[in-house]
Amino acid sequence: MALSYFWSREFLTNRYFLWLLFWCNALGTVYGYIWYGDQLEYTLAQQPLWQIVFVPDSPTASLFFTLSLLWVLYKPKSMVLNRIGHVIQALAVVTSVKYGVWAVSIIFAGWMQGGAQHWQDWMLIASHSAMAIEALLYVRFFGFRWGALVIAALWTLLNDTIDYTYDIFPWLPASLMDHLDGVRNFTVGLTLVSILCAWLALRQAKRA
Repeated sequence: MALSYFWSREFLTNRYFLWLLFWCNALGTVYGYIWYGDQLEYTLAQQPLWQIVFVPDSPTASLFFTLSLLWVLYKPKSMVLNRIGHVIQALAVVTSVKYGVWAVSIIFAGWMQGGAQHWQDWMLIASHSAMAIEALLYVRFFGFRWGALVIAALWTLLNDTIDYTYDIFPWLPASLMDHLDGVRNFTVGLTLVSILCAWLALRQAKRA
């Protein structure tokens, strides 16, 4: 069996594999929200309630991807549901690539600044790398077009703005707190790169 089979349409859209991927992502999403528990509690205690939706970045990206798989498994006949699904899929691609790469980069940056290494870091590196990879693998099976991508782009840029205006960005390694401006600039730049990746995928699929 050729290695290329594992990123072929036949393999990636196999319903058994899709359900396996769905449940892996669903469980990862739940774990991600639990991981953010302390920051969510802190934000609820210290910040206005409306900001809470902008706190758990990676779990929400994972949630978007998990829901996107349902639109691959069950293509709705309703135009409204299709359009909702396309927005969710666009959000899944942009945010999964963005936060997948972001988390891995931040962990390595923290280490380079002298931060301590923990076994959980390697778990986060593996899971967040998988987020970015699966989004890039499945974007060709999603049906969104440029309109949905614009919505996803605006939401993700808004998230960045809220995060770094009100200091509700994901908690960073202590070794990076002196480099917050650099982290912010990297974050926004990564958002733009993720949007570009999604747009290029649309061009490749001739849906832009």
